[in-house]
Formats: sequence, structure tokens, C-alpha cells
Amino acid sequence: MRPMSGVRALPYAELPPAYHRWKWRVLLSFCVFYLFLYLGRFNFWPIAPLVQEDLALTHLEIGMINALLLWGFGLGDLVHGRLAEAYGLRLWVLGGAVLTTVFNWVTSYGGSAMSIAIPWGITGFVNAACWSPGISMISQWWPRSHRGVAMGILGTFTGGAMLLMWWVSGFVGAEFGWRAAFRYPPLVITLLGVAFFFLARDRPADVGLPEYVEDDEVSAIPEAISPERLRGLGPYKELLSNPRFQLASHVKGLENVVRYGLTTWVPIYYFTEGGLSIESTILVTVLLPLGYMIAPPLSGFISDRLLHSARRPMVLISCGISAVTLVAIALVPPTNVALGASLLLIGGISMGLSPISTVAIDIAGRRMSGTASGLLDAHGYAYAGLQAIIFSFVLDMTGSPWPIVFLSMAGARVLAAGMIATVKV
Repeated sequence: MRPMSGVRALPYAELPPAYHRWKWRVLLSFCVFYLFLYLGRFNFWPIAPLVQEDLALTHLEIGMINALLLWGFGLGDLVHGRLAEAYGLRLWVLGGAVLTTVFNWVTSYGGSAMSIAIPWGITGFVNAACWSPGISMISQWWPRSHRGVAMGILGTFTGGAMLLMWWVSGFVGAEFGWRAAFRYPPLVITLLGVAFFFLARDRPADVGLPEYVEDDEVSAIPEAISPERLRGLGPYKELLSNPRFQLASHVKGLENVVRYGLTTWVPIYYFTEGGLSIESTILVTVLLPLGYMIAPPLSGFISDRLLHSARRPMVLISCGISAVTLVAIALVPPTNVALGASLLLIGGISMGLSPISTVAIDIAGRRMSGTASGLLDAHGYAYAGLQAIIFSFVLDMTGSPWPIVFLSMAGARVLAAGMIATVKV
């Protein structure tokens, strides 16, 4: 099957050496770019205690700021993937990089919850232009049989991005004030966005190379859909009418309740309940993104090589280990810093084992990969923003019932396991 009309296609094993050099060039250049992208997206998290203290914000106001970023990102996901498929993948990434830097600067001048939350929500929207188009580019170069490894490598860099952001933004905030964390680290995003634009190419055909033939049944089926059905809003109709994709999207949402629930609230938990300094808080909680960084390549290798591209078993393992870890976090006092740090590392590793983003691309095939990645992430960030609001209400209740927050996250992982068990991919 040819990936698109008029484009040469060969079995993956017969592609020339130049193709494989380019596939690694595209993957690694996007990985390096993404390594620094969180300096302008999640940089509020490590400095949130400083902002809360400086502006006397409530937990609800902190939750609102986080929610608008996450919902802005989710809204962006709904449109950027499809638009980039139509108008240029790397061009969209470049635009997202520049605008992310701009709106970080705007956010830095906020003096109240609302004057921070609104530009921060816009930051989320424009930053989303960097994710789905990049995932779509990777899918153009990497077939399903090798995609788990590629996405696993990217997952390491996204975990590294969280780790780098935690250190850099936390250090800049502690040393120079929280406003500086919005102004200076994000400048590198624009520089790397320009570099990526010149280094990468959207598709093999753009450099005169043949495309791969998808011989894996899961991805070959959607790629056989006629081009007429994929014009305009066609990809949305195809994906939203697919029960497997719908379930995978809700699993992603429940996963993000935990992933972003932890990164939103854990720094505040150890800062306020554990009595740690901002520097010590960063040292402890940085183990969470470290875990996110370690696990994805292992998960990708196992799913591609040992499970023959099956992703469901790794999602189930991720759900099980993380659920148990979250129960332990709920029961261990925050003053037990050593045990808490160990649990955060295990929790990060267990969450990083889930290849749910790869599942969406597998189901959609390469021609709908940008739209699929965007829709999946939109579900994820809708759920993530909702947890920020719900948990902030819980935490503003008398007694700061932190165990309820972590036990609720454990329940989300159990529910996700039950849902993914029905998805054959």
C-alpha cells in the first residue's frame, strides 16, 4: 500500500541507507528540541510555592492557573495536529516555539491569579503546536514495528525535559525570583525551534526518498482508507467513531490525572506539609521526572521486540505499579523524606512505562497521526485541568486532606487498567 498518491513506497527492509540516516535525524533533532520545551510550559510547577507565597494565592487559585494552562494545551491539541498535517509540520512547530517564548514573557508580568492564568492559558494553546506535529513527523519516518522504540526514545527526552525544567526553573526562581523563571529560560525554545526547522523534514518525499509500506495490520487498516474520506474534518470523524481510539483517549485522560496531578501538587505537598525549603523540595520532587525519563525506552523496546508491537500489556503494568505506589505515598508522612523520594522515583518510572501515546498512532496510522495525537492529548489535558480544579477544592477544605488526593489518583489508575484491558492493540 502506498502512503499517499504519487509517492514511491518500499518495504521497510528495502529502504536505502539515506532513509535511515534521515529518520534518526528527524527523531533526534525533535528530541533535542523537546528536551528544552518544558522551560516554557510547565515551569510554573517548581516555582508555584514562591508565586503562592508572594501573591498570597489560595490552592484554588493555584489550581485555576494550572487548569488554564492544561486546558489551553488541550484546546490547542484539537486543532494544531490537523492544521499542521495540511500546512506543514515543522512550520507549525517553529510557530509554537516562538509564541511560547512570547507568552511566557507576558505571563511574567502578572500580579494576580487572573493576570497570570489568562496568558498562561494562551501559552498552553500555542505550545501545543509543538507536540502533535512532531509526533506526526516521527510517524512518517517510523513504521509501527519500530515506532515503540522511537517513541520510547522521545519519552526519555520528555522525561528529561521535565527534569531539566525542574532544575533550571527551580534554580532561576529560587535565585532570581519567580518572574525570571518565565523570562529567560524560555528564550532557548525559540532558538532551538529555528534549528529544528532547518534540520528536519516533514516526510521522506521532501528529500526525494521513498516512503515505507506499512505491513503491520493494526496500522495498515487505517492507512487503507481512501483519501477522500480524510479530507477536511474526515480524520476527526474516523477517529471519533472508532471505539478503540475513544477508549485509548479516556485512558490517556485518566493517566494525565495522575501524571499532572503529581507534578502539580507534590512540590506544594512537601513544601507545606513536609516543612522543606524550596531548594529541598526541588531536590526531592525532581525524582518524579527522573522516573519519567528512565522508563519509556525500556517500555518501547519490550513492546516492539518482545511483545511484537503489542502495547496493552505495558499500559496494564504501568497502571498496576503506579496504583500501589500512590497508595503508599498517601500513607507515608511527608516528613519521611527518604521514603517519599523513593516512592516518587518508583511512581515516575511506573508512569513512564505506559506507551499510550504510541497506541493512538498505531490505531490511526501515519496519515491521521497528527490528528490522533492531538485528539488523544486533548482528552489528556481536559482531564488534567479538571484534576487541578477538583483537587484544589479538596485541599482548601479544613484539614488539608492530602491522602484523599493521592488515593483518588490510585483509583484513576485502577479504572484506566480496566478500560485498556478491552482495547486490543
